[in-house]
Amino acid sequence: MSQPIPPIVLPPVENPEKERSWLKTSLHQWLDNEFIPELVNETIANRAAQIFIRHRLEGENDLGSLVIAIVTEMQSFDFQKSFYSEFAIANAVSDIILQSLGIDTCCGNNQNN
Repeated sequence: MSQPIPPIVLPPVENPEKERSWLKTSLHQWLDNEFIPELVNETIANRAAQIFIRHRLEGENDLGSLVIAIVTEMQSFDFQKSFYSEFAIANAVSDIILQSLGIDTCCGNNQNN
């Protein structure tokens, strides 16, 4: 039987503006590359990065909880002009964070080992 993947806990945020900007840029690039570039992608990336950083500043560092926060808060976003949904956005954020930590998003393996 396989073992569950342990929770990913991020270190406390040190430079929130830098982290927010990095996530916004990374997510915007991912959105534009995944399908086609759309004007709404910048708005989506900005909103998701704001949610992520606000929760980080409130002390939430568990990646799973941060993903759930993005799903929950992005439900109020109007995705009619987009190929994406709140779930796709939250999963993309998770993948971007995991990749930045050197964790294989396919199988949960640390790429640095």
